[in-house]
Amino acid sequence: MKQDILNKVESLQGEMISSIQGAIKIPSVISEKEGNYPFGENIDKALRYMLDLCESLGFKTVYKDGYYGYAEIGEGEEIIGILGHVDVVSEGSHKSWKFPPFEGVIDDGKIYGRGTQDDKGPTISAIYAAKSLVDLGLKLNKRIRFIFGTDEENLWRCINKYKENNEEIPTYGFTPDAKFPIINAEKGLLQVNLSCKSNNDINLSVGESLNAVPGKAIYIGKHINILKKELDRLKYEYIVDGNKISINGKSVHSAVSETGINALTRLCIALNNIGVESNTVKFLAEVIGEDANGQNIVKNCEDDISGKLTVNAGKLLIKDDEEIAGLDIRVPVTYKVEEVVSNLKKLAEKFQLKYEEYDFLDSIYIPKDSLLVETLRKVYEEETGLDGSPVSSGGATYARALDNCVAFGSVFPGSPKTEHQANEFAIISDIVKASKIYALAIYELLKI
Repeated sequence: MKQDILNKVESLQGEMISSIQGAIKIPSVISEKEGNYPFGENIDKALRYMLDLCESLGFKTVYKDGYYGYAEIGEGEEIIGILGHVDVVSEGSHKSWKFPPFEGVIDDGKIYGRGTQDDKGPTISAIYAAKSLVDLGLKLNKRIRFIFGTDEENLWRCINKYKENNEEIPTYGFTPDAKFPIINAEKGLLQVNLSCKSNNDINLSVGESLNAVPGKAIYIGKHINILKKELDRLKYEYIVDGNKISINGKSVHSAVSETGINALTRLCIALNNIGVESNTVKFLAEVIGEDANGQNIVKNCEDDISGKLTVNAGKLLIKDDEEIAGLDIRVPVTYKVEEVVSNLKKLAEKFQLKYEEYDFLDSIYIPKDSLLVETLRKVYEEETGLDGSPVSSGGATYARALDNCVAFGSVFPGSPKTEHQANEFAIISDIVKASKIYALAIYELLKI
Protein backbone atom coordinates (compact mmCIF):
# COMPACT_ATOMS: atom_id res chain seq x y z
CA MET A 1 0.00 0.00 0.00
CA LYS A 2 2.85 2.38 0.75
CA GLN A 3 4.07 2.34 -2.85
CA ASP A 4 0.51 2.85 -4.10
CA ILE A 5 0.22 5.95 -1.91
CA LEU A 6 3.54 7.34 -3.15
CA ASN A 7 2.58 6.74 -6.77
CA LYS A 8 -0.83 8.34 -6.30
CA VAL A 9 0.66 11.51 -4.78
CA GLU A 10 3.14 11.68 -7.65
CA SER A 11 0.28 11.51 -10.14
CA LEU A 12 -1.42 14.47 -8.46
CA GLN A 13 1.63 16.74 -8.70
CA GLY A 14 0.44 18.86 -11.60
CA GLU A 15 -2.97 19.48 -10.07
CA MET A 16 -1.38 20.22 -6.68
CA ILE A 17 1.04 22.85 -8.04
CA SER A 18 -1.70 24.47 -10.09
CA SER A 19 -3.87 24.74 -6.97
CA ILE A 20 -0.99 26.36 -5.07
CA GLN A 21 -0.54 28.90 -7.86
CA GLY A 22 -4.22 29.77 -7.65
CA ALA A 23 -3.96 30.36 -3.90
CA ILE A 24 -0.82 32.50 -4.25
CA LYS A 25 -2.62 34.83 -6.66
CA ILE A 26 -4.88 36.01 -3.85
CA PRO A 27 -3.00 38.74 -1.88
CA SER A 28 -4.42 37.72 1.49
CA VAL A 29 -2.72 40.33 3.68
CA ILE A 30 -4.79 41.54 6.63
CA SER A 31 -6.99 44.60 6.16
CA GLU A 32 -9.51 45.16 8.93
CA LYS A 33 -11.48 48.06 7.45
CA GLU A 34 -13.40 46.33 4.69
CA GLY A 35 -17.13 45.98 5.21
CA ASN A 36 -18.30 42.68 6.65
CA TYR A 37 -14.98 40.88 6.28
CA PRO A 38 -13.27 40.53 9.69
CA PHE A 39 -9.77 40.53 8.20
CA GLY A 40 -10.35 41.94 4.73
CA GLU A 41 -11.89 40.82 1.49
CA ASN A 42 -8.75 39.15 0.14
CA ILE A 43 -8.36 36.93 3.19
CA ASP A 44 -12.01 35.97 2.81
CA LYS A 45 -11.37 35.12 -0.85
CA ALA A 46 -8.42 32.96 0.16
CA LEU A 47 -10.53 31.11 2.74
CA ARG A 48 -13.29 30.48 0.23
CA TYR A 49 -10.68 29.35 -2.32
CA MET A 50 -9.45 26.65 0.07
CA LEU A 51 -12.96 25.51 0.88
CA ASP A 52 -13.98 25.43 -2.79
CA LEU A 53 -10.85 23.44 -3.59
CA CYS A 54 -11.63 20.90 -0.88
CA GLU A 55 -15.26 20.64 -1.96
CA SER A 56 -14.15 19.93 -5.52
CA LEU A 57 -12.01 17.10 -4.14
CA GLY A 58 -14.91 15.48 -2.28
CA PHE A 59 -14.72 17.06 1.18
CA LYS A 60 -17.67 18.43 3.12
CA THR A 61 -16.99 22.07 3.96
CA VAL A 62 -18.10 24.66 6.51
CA TYR A 63 -17.56 28.44 6.29
CA LYS A 64 -17.85 30.47 9.50
CA ASP A 65 -18.31 34.22 9.02
CA GLY A 66 -14.90 34.83 7.52
CA TYR A 67 -13.09 33.83 10.71
CA TYR A 68 -12.36 30.23 9.81
CA GLY A 69 -13.57 27.28 7.81
CA TYR A 70 -13.01 23.57 7.76
CA ALA A 71 -13.19 20.69 5.31
CA GLU A 72 -13.80 17.12 6.40
CA ILE A 73 -13.81 13.67 4.92
CA GLY A 74 -14.17 10.20 6.45
CA GLU A 75 -16.28 9.00 9.35
CA GLY A 76 -15.97 8.00 12.98
CA GLU A 77 -15.74 9.62 16.40
CA GLU A 78 -12.04 10.44 16.26
CA ILE A 79 -10.66 13.35 14.25
CA ILE A 80 -7.23 13.78 12.68
CA GLY A 81 -6.83 17.56 12.61
CA ILE A 82 -4.63 19.31 10.06
CA LEU A 83 -4.37 23.04 10.68
CA GLY A 84 -3.26 25.62 8.12
CA HIS A 85 -3.73 29.32 7.55
CA VAL A 86 -4.59 31.35 4.46
CA ASP A 87 -3.40 34.79 5.60
CA VAL A 88 0.11 35.96 4.73
CA VAL A 89 2.43 38.73 5.86
CA SER A 90 2.90 41.79 3.68
CA GLU A 91 5.05 41.36 0.60
CA GLY A 92 7.04 44.53 1.36
CA SER A 93 8.69 46.33 -1.51
CA HIS A 94 7.97 44.73 -4.90
CA LYS A 95 11.40 45.95 -6.02
CA SER A 96 12.96 43.36 -3.75
CA TRP A 97 11.24 40.49 -5.57
CA LYS A 98 12.67 38.59 -8.51
CA PHE A 99 9.11 37.80 -9.62
CA PRO A 100 5.80 39.43 -8.66
CA PRO A 101 4.86 38.22 -5.16
CA PHE A 102 1.29 37.25 -6.02
CA GLU A 103 1.59 35.36 -9.29
CA GLY A 104 2.99 31.95 -8.36
CA VAL A 105 5.71 32.05 -11.01
CA ILE A 106 7.57 28.77 -11.59
CA ASP A 107 11.27 29.05 -12.35
CA ASP A 108 14.13 26.56 -12.08
CA GLY A 109 12.10 23.98 -10.17
CA LYS A 110 10.76 26.49 -7.65
CA ILE A 111 7.43 28.23 -7.21
CA TYR A 112 7.73 31.86 -6.10
CA GLY A 113 5.25 33.97 -4.20
CA ARG A 114 4.03 35.08 -0.79
CA GLY A 115 2.53 32.03 0.88
CA THR A 116 4.39 29.35 -1.06
CA GLN A 117 6.14 28.32 2.15
CA ASP A 118 3.95 30.03 4.77
CA ASP A 119 1.41 28.51 4.64
CA LYS A 120 -0.66 28.03 1.48
CA GLY A 121 1.78 25.70 -0.27
CA PRO A 122 2.21 23.29 2.66
CA THR A 123 -1.52 23.29 3.45
CA ILE A 124 -2.45 22.41 -0.11
CA SER A 125 0.20 19.69 -0.22
CA ALA A 126 -1.47 18.15 2.85
CA ILE A 127 -4.91 18.44 1.21
CA TYR A 128 -3.68 16.46 -1.79
CA ALA A 129 -2.09 13.95 0.59
CA ALA A 130 -5.54 13.21 1.99
CA LYS A 131 -6.97 13.22 -1.53
CA SER A 132 -4.53 10.48 -2.55
CA LEU A 133 -5.91 8.17 0.14
CA VAL A 134 -9.47 8.84 -0.97
CA ASP A 135 -8.57 8.15 -4.61
CA LEU A 136 -7.09 4.81 -3.59
CA GLY A 137 -10.41 3.85 -2.04
CA LEU A 138 -9.04 3.47 1.48
CA LYS A 139 -11.63 3.26 4.24
CA LEU A 140 -11.33 6.34 6.42
CA ASN A 141 -12.35 5.08 9.86
CA LYS A 142 -11.57 8.48 11.35
CA ARG A 143 -12.52 11.92 10.13
CA ILE A 144 -9.77 13.98 8.54
CA ARG A 145 -10.52 17.63 9.23
CA PHE A 146 -8.62 20.52 7.67
CA ILE A 147 -9.06 23.67 9.76
CA PHE A 148 -8.27 26.90 7.91
CA GLY A 149 -7.35 29.98 9.92
CA THR A 150 -7.38 33.58 8.70
CA ASP A 151 -5.51 35.56 11.38
CA GLU A 152 -2.49 33.41 12.18
CA GLU A 153 0.00 36.14 11.33
CA ASN A 154 -1.61 38.50 13.83
CA LEU A 155 -3.79 37.74 16.86
CA TRP A 156 -5.18 34.24 16.19
CA ARG A 157 -8.75 35.53 16.43
CA CYS A 158 -9.65 32.83 13.91
CA ILE A 159 -8.63 29.77 15.90
CA ASN A 160 -9.87 31.41 19.09
CA LYS A 161 -13.27 31.84 17.44
CA TYR A 162 -13.17 28.16 16.45
CA LYS A 163 -12.81 27.20 20.10
CA GLU A 164 -15.31 29.80 21.33
CA ASN A 165 -17.89 28.29 18.98
CA ASN A 166 -17.37 24.91 20.66
CA GLU A 167 -16.29 23.26 17.44
CA GLU A 168 -15.01 19.69 17.74
CA ILE A 169 -11.40 19.47 18.87
CA PRO A 170 -9.28 16.94 16.95
CA THR A 171 -8.10 13.83 18.79
CA TYR A 172 -4.60 14.55 17.53
CA GLY A 173 -3.09 16.33 14.60
CA PHE A 174 -0.40 18.46 13.05
CA THR A 175 0.16 21.74 11.30
CA PRO A 176 2.36 21.87 8.15
CA ASP A 177 3.62 25.33 9.05
CA ALA A 178 7.22 24.95 10.12
CA LYS A 179 9.99 22.50 9.27
CA PHE A 180 10.75 18.80 9.39
CA PRO A 181 11.21 16.60 11.27
CA ILE A 182 8.78 17.33 14.17
CA ILE A 183 8.53 20.36 16.42
CA ASN A 184 7.26 19.18 19.79
CA ALA A 185 8.26 22.29 21.78
CA GLU A 186 7.44 25.89 20.95
CA LYS A 187 8.60 28.89 22.93
CA GLY A 188 6.16 31.24 24.59
CA LEU A 189 5.27 34.20 22.37
CA LEU A 190 4.96 37.65 23.94
CA GLN A 191 4.21 40.75 21.85
CA VAL A 192 4.14 44.17 23.49
CA ASN A 193 3.86 47.85 22.65
CA LEU A 194 5.90 50.48 24.46
CA SER A 195 4.56 54.01 24.05
CA CYS A 196 4.87 57.59 25.18
CA LYS A 197 3.95 61.11 24.20
CA SER A 198 6.38 62.60 21.71
CA ASN A 199 7.85 66.07 21.69
CA ASN A 200 10.67 65.55 19.21
CA ASP A 201 10.94 66.73 15.63
CA ILE A 202 11.27 63.40 13.79
CA ASN A 203 8.70 61.23 12.03
CA LEU A 204 9.31 57.53 11.56
CA SER A 205 7.29 54.55 10.41
CA VAL A 206 9.41 51.40 10.26
CA GLY A 207 8.36 47.75 10.17
CA GLU A 208 5.21 46.06 8.90
CA SER A 209 4.85 43.06 11.18
CA LEU A 210 5.97 42.27 14.71
CA ASN A 211 6.98 38.75 13.70
CA ALA A 212 9.38 39.86 10.97
CA VAL A 213 12.77 41.50 11.44
CA PRO A 214 12.67 44.83 9.56
CA GLY A 215 14.92 44.55 6.53
CA LYS A 216 14.79 48.27 5.73
CA ALA A 217 14.48 51.44 7.80
CA ILE A 218 13.93 54.81 6.09
CA TYR A 219 14.71 58.19 7.61
CA ILE A 220 13.66 61.51 6.09
CA GLY A 221 14.52 64.71 7.91
CA LYS A 222 16.94 67.44 8.82
CA HIS A 223 19.50 65.18 10.50
CA ILE A 224 20.38 63.42 7.25
CA ASN A 225 23.95 64.71 6.91
CA ILE A 226 25.09 63.97 10.45
CA LEU A 227 23.20 60.68 10.38
CA LYS A 228 25.08 59.66 7.24
CA LYS A 229 28.40 60.31 8.98
CA GLU A 230 27.36 58.23 11.98
CA LEU A 231 26.23 55.35 9.77
CA ASP A 232 29.61 55.43 8.07
CA ARG A 233 31.33 55.34 11.46
CA LEU A 234 29.21 52.37 12.52
CA LYS A 235 29.84 50.69 9.16
CA TYR A 236 26.12 50.11 8.57
CA GLU A 237 24.92 49.63 5.01
CA TYR A 238 22.63 52.31 3.63
CA ILE A 239 21.49 54.05 0.47
CA VAL A 240 20.95 57.81 0.05
CA ASP A 241 18.26 59.06 -2.31
CA GLY A 242 17.89 62.82 -2.13
CA ASN A 243 16.72 63.68 1.39
CA LYS A 244 16.06 60.02 2.22
CA ILE A 245 18.34 57.45 3.84
CA SER A 246 17.43 53.76 3.60
CA ILE A 247 19.29 51.56 6.06
CA ASN A 248 19.64 48.00 4.81
CA GLY A 249 19.19 44.96 7.01
CA LYS A 250 18.19 41.36 6.50
CA SER A 251 14.57 40.39 7.08
CA VAL A 252 13.89 36.99 8.66
CA HIS A 253 11.13 35.54 10.80
CA SER A 254 11.40 36.90 14.33
CA ALA A 255 11.60 33.33 15.69
CA VAL A 256 15.15 33.26 14.29
CA SER A 257 15.82 36.97 14.70
CA GLU A 258 19.47 36.37 15.58
CA THR A 259 20.05 35.25 11.98
CA GLY A 260 18.79 38.55 10.56
CA ILE A 261 19.97 42.15 10.60
CA ASN A 262 17.49 44.56 12.17
CA ALA A 263 17.51 47.78 10.16
CA LEU A 264 15.22 49.46 12.71
CA THR A 265 17.53 49.01 15.69
CA ARG A 266 20.47 50.09 13.55
CA LEU A 267 18.65 53.31 12.71
CA CYS A 268 17.83 53.87 16.38
CA ILE A 269 21.42 53.30 17.45
CA ALA A 270 22.62 55.89 14.94
CA LEU A 271 19.90 58.42 15.83
CA ASN A 272 20.56 57.99 19.54
CA ASN A 273 24.29 58.46 19.01
CA ILE A 274 23.78 61.80 17.23
CA GLY A 275 21.61 63.10 20.06
CA VAL A 276 18.07 62.71 18.78
CA GLU A 277 15.74 62.96 21.79
CA SER A 278 13.20 60.13 21.73
CA ASN A 279 12.27 57.68 24.47
CA THR A 280 11.49 54.84 22.08
CA VAL A 281 14.60 55.42 20.00
CA LYS A 282 16.72 55.50 23.14
CA PHE A 283 15.13 52.29 24.46
CA LEU A 284 15.59 50.40 21.20
CA ALA A 285 19.17 51.63 20.90
CA GLU A 286 20.32 51.02 24.46
CA VAL A 287 18.21 48.07 25.66
CA ILE A 288 17.69 46.06 22.47
CA GLY A 289 20.50 47.25 20.21
CA GLU A 290 21.86 44.50 17.99
CA ASP A 291 21.42 41.80 20.63
CA ALA A 292 18.58 39.56 19.45
CA ASN A 293 18.80 37.44 22.61
CA GLY A 294 17.67 40.10 25.06
CA GLN A 295 20.59 40.00 27.48
CA ASN A 296 19.56 43.39 28.88
CA ILE A 297 16.08 42.04 29.64
CA VAL A 298 16.88 38.60 31.13
CA LYS A 299 20.51 37.59 31.22
CA ASN A 300 21.40 34.12 29.87
CA CYS A 301 17.77 33.15 29.36
CA GLU A 302 17.91 29.74 27.65
CA ASP A 303 17.23 26.05 28.20
CA ASP A 304 18.28 22.74 26.69
CA ILE A 305 14.83 22.06 25.21
CA SER A 306 14.20 25.25 23.22
CA GLY A 307 17.34 27.39 23.24
CA LYS A 308 17.71 31.11 23.87
CA LEU A 309 15.30 33.96 24.44
CA THR A 310 14.85 36.04 21.27
CA VAL A 311 13.75 39.66 21.01
CA ASN A 312 12.77 41.45 17.81
CA ALA A 313 12.05 45.15 17.51
CA GLY A 314 9.47 44.75 14.76
CA LYS A 315 7.85 48.17 14.51
CA LEU A 316 8.39 51.81 15.41
CA LEU A 317 5.97 54.65 14.79
CA ILE A 318 6.78 58.24 15.72
CA LYS A 319 4.11 60.59 14.45
CA ASP A 320 2.57 63.84 15.64
CA ASP A 321 2.66 63.59 19.45
CA GLU A 322 2.95 59.81 19.89
CA GLU A 323 5.66 57.16 19.86
CA ILE A 324 4.98 53.39 19.75
CA ALA A 325 7.61 50.64 19.62
CA GLY A 326 6.50 47.03 19.06
CA LEU A 327 8.48 44.04 20.33
CA ASP A 328 8.16 40.32 19.56
CA ILE A 329 9.69 38.10 22.25
CA ARG A 330 10.07 34.29 22.21
CA VAL A 331 10.52 32.76 25.71
CA PRO A 332 12.19 29.36 26.31
CA VAL A 333 9.67 26.69 27.34
CA THR A 334 11.03 26.15 30.88
CA TYR A 335 11.00 29.87 31.74
CA LYS A 336 8.07 31.74 33.21
CA VAL A 337 7.00 34.66 31.07
CA GLU A 338 6.34 36.63 34.26
CA GLU A 339 10.09 37.14 34.77
CA VAL A 340 10.44 38.60 31.29
CA VAL A 341 7.39 40.83 31.76
CA SER A 342 8.55 42.09 35.15
CA ASN A 343 11.99 43.05 33.88
CA LEU A 344 10.60 44.61 30.73
CA LYS A 345 8.13 46.74 32.69
CA LYS A 346 10.93 48.04 34.91
CA LEU A 347 13.03 48.94 31.88
CA ALA A 348 10.07 50.62 30.19
CA GLU A 349 9.43 52.70 33.30
CA LYS A 350 13.08 53.75 33.36
CA PHE A 351 12.69 55.13 29.83
CA GLN A 352 9.29 56.67 30.68
CA LEU A 353 7.46 54.27 28.39
CA LYS A 354 4.02 52.74 28.95
CA TYR A 355 3.98 48.93 28.75
CA GLU A 356 1.01 47.29 27.02
CA GLU A 357 0.66 43.60 26.16
CA TYR A 358 -0.49 43.09 22.58
CA ASP A 359 -0.57 39.30 22.49
CA PHE A 360 0.62 36.28 24.45
CA LEU A 361 0.68 32.60 23.54
CA ASP A 362 1.97 30.15 26.13
CA SER A 363 4.63 27.61 25.26
CA ILE A 364 3.88 23.98 24.43
CA TYR A 365 5.76 20.73 24.93
CA ILE A 366 4.55 17.34 23.66
CA PRO A 367 6.74 14.49 25.00
CA LYS A 368 8.83 12.75 22.38
CA ASP A 369 7.51 9.35 23.47
CA SER A 370 3.87 10.29 22.81
CA LEU A 371 2.03 8.13 20.29
CA LEU A 372 1.56 11.08 17.94
CA VAL A 373 5.25 12.05 17.88
CA GLU A 374 6.43 8.45 17.58
CA THR A 375 4.06 7.78 14.66
CA LEU A 376 5.13 10.86 12.72
CA ARG A 377 8.78 10.20 13.46
CA LYS A 378 8.54 6.65 12.13
CA VAL A 379 6.99 7.82 8.86
CA TYR A 380 9.51 10.61 8.40
CA GLU A 381 12.55 8.44 9.08
CA GLU A 382 11.40 5.59 6.85
CA GLU A 383 10.64 7.93 3.95
CA THR A 384 13.71 10.18 4.17
CA GLY A 385 16.37 8.08 5.87
CA LEU A 386 17.04 11.07 8.11
CA ASP A 387 17.01 11.41 11.88
CA GLY A 388 13.47 12.30 12.97
CA SER A 389 14.22 13.28 16.54
CA PRO A 390 11.78 16.03 17.55
CA VAL A 391 13.16 19.55 17.90
CA SER A 392 12.08 22.86 19.44
CA SER A 393 11.21 26.14 17.76
CA GLY A 394 10.79 29.79 18.52
CA GLY A 395 7.97 29.91 16.01
CA ALA A 396 4.34 30.08 17.00
CA THR A 397 2.18 27.62 15.10
CA TYR A 398 -1.39 26.45 15.51
CA ALA A 399 0.00 23.39 17.28
CA ARG A 400 -0.17 25.33 20.53
CA ALA A 401 -3.85 26.12 19.99
CA LEU A 402 -4.97 22.51 20.51
CA ASP A 403 -4.02 19.63 22.77
CA ASN A 404 -1.95 16.80 21.28
CA CYS A 405 -0.84 18.66 18.19
CA VAL A 406 2.63 19.32 16.75
CA ALA A 407 4.19 21.19 13.86
CA PHE A 408 5.30 18.78 11.12
CA GLY A 409 7.09 20.20 8.08
CA SER A 410 7.10 21.31 5.45
CA VAL A 411 10.65 22.65 5.00
CA PHE A 412 13.26 19.88 4.84
CA PRO A 413 16.69 20.00 6.48
CA GLY A 414 19.09 21.75 4.12
CA SER A 415 16.36 23.54 2.17
CA PRO A 416 16.16 27.33 2.59
CA LYS A 417 13.50 28.82 4.87
CA THR A 418 12.16 31.82 2.95
CA GLU A 419 8.97 32.61 4.85
CA HIS A 420 8.39 36.32 5.53
CA GLN A 421 11.22 37.23 3.17
CA ALA A 422 11.32 38.79 -0.27
CA ASN A 423 11.42 36.09 -2.97
CA GLU A 424 9.67 33.55 -0.79
CA PHE A 425 9.68 30.26 -2.67
CA ALA A 426 9.17 26.54 -2.28
CA ILE A 427 11.06 23.84 -4.14
CA ILE A 428 8.52 21.86 -6.15
CA SER A 429 10.20 18.50 -5.53
CA ASP A 430 10.08 19.26 -1.79
CA ILE A 431 6.37 20.09 -1.99
CA VAL A 432 5.70 16.70 -3.56
CA LYS A 433 7.96 14.90 -1.10
CA ALA A 434 6.20 16.59 1.81
CA SER A 435 2.81 15.58 0.39
CA LYS A 436 3.99 11.95 0.26
CA ILE A 437 5.06 12.11 3.90
CA TYR A 438 1.74 13.68 4.90
CA ALA A 439 -0.17 10.97 3.04
CA LEU A 440 1.76 8.21 4.77
CA ALA A 441 1.41 9.98 8.13
CA ILE A 442 -2.37 10.25 7.77
CA TYR A 443 -2.48 6.60 6.72
CA GLU A 444 -0.59 5.56 9.88
CA LEU A 445 -2.67 7.82 12.13
CA LEU A 446 -5.80 6.18 10.77
CA LYS A 447 -4.50 2.86 12.10
CA ILE A 448 -3.82 3.86 15.72
